Amino acid sequence: MSGQVQGVGYRAACCGKARELGLAGWVRNLADGRVEVQAEGNALQLGELRLWCERGPATAQVSGVAVSQLGSSGEDWFEIRR
Repeated sequence: MSGQVQGVGYRAACCGKARELGLAGWVRNLADGRVEVQAEGNALQLGELRLWCERGPATAQVSGVAVSQLGSSGEDWFEIRR
């Protein structure tokens, strides 16, 4: 995600939403000010998370979301990475 997405609680809120949806994966800040999310789950769950990511928490101002498909990592939890 790009925009005002760091320092606004985006990672914690994203982690909470992903866990609520039953997804596995992680969220982390990038050095260039963006936030990166890798999530695994069914298409409906992932679609709901993507819609959430496009809005983010009320304190964020999301200007863009880039989506790519990766192979499964086999994780069964969702965490915040540093």
